[in-house]
Amino acid sequence: MTKLSVNINKLATLRNSRGGNMPNLITSAKDIESFGGQGITIHPRPDERHIKYQDARELKDVVSTEFNIEGNPIPKFVDLVLEVKPTQVTLVPDAEDAITSNAGWDTIKHKDFLVEVIDTFKKNGIRTSIFVDPNVEMVKGAAETGTDRIELYTESYALNFANGEKEKGIKPFVEAAKMANKLNLGINAGHDLNLQNIKFFKENIPDLLEVSIGHALICESIYLGLDNVVNMYLHRLK
Repeated sequence: MTKLSVNINKLATLRNSRGGNMPNLITSAKDIESFGGQGITIHPRPDERHIKYQDARELKDVVSTEFNIEGNPIPKFVDLVLEVKPTQVTLVPDAEDAITSNAGWDTIKHKDFLVEVIDTFKKNGIRTSIFVDPNVEMVKGAAETGTDRIELYTESYALNFANGEKEKGIKPFVEAAKMANKLNLGINAGHDLNLQNIKFFKENIPDLLEVSIGHALICESIYLGLDNVVNMYLHRLK
């Protein structure tokens, strides 16, 4: 079964909008795991506009499933990850002012940098994943960095699916996944996956290990309830 890691950034955004502690991220993470969630993902950004660095420290002692921290490996982020030592770190090439992640790594151009960062994390027992576009050459480049996994950036798939072109949308992801399998890279995926498009994606990507879903899952939960939505995803990922 593909694991579901729930990204709780949007819950932090809601909390921060009032300056208090509602919703409480610690309680939310515990509840998500009790509902069946198999991991918690956070993506702290330098301005801490949603997840704060202190949230990562506090969640470390609470998350009993997989703990995944995403972000651009600037020095401040690297220091945080080495302090917290999550199950997995996912490297994302965010610009500081990016609203959300919008591109994967050029694993060829940035190979030397990625090799150095990944080596540092792996020496500290932290599994590494690189956010990549569904491009066979970028997957090959990722394998050269020493990373354990890649995370396929699925926005283009989601857009094509919504436009009724799911076969067109899934094709580059299937090719990228086959190359990753050939190179012994684990496969994660995330970005704009939702209850409508997740099943088709799962059915077509060989050996998909994990999906990280936040924005859609939280939006769907407003209408359907968090416990219910987590289990709806789990059913589609079986």
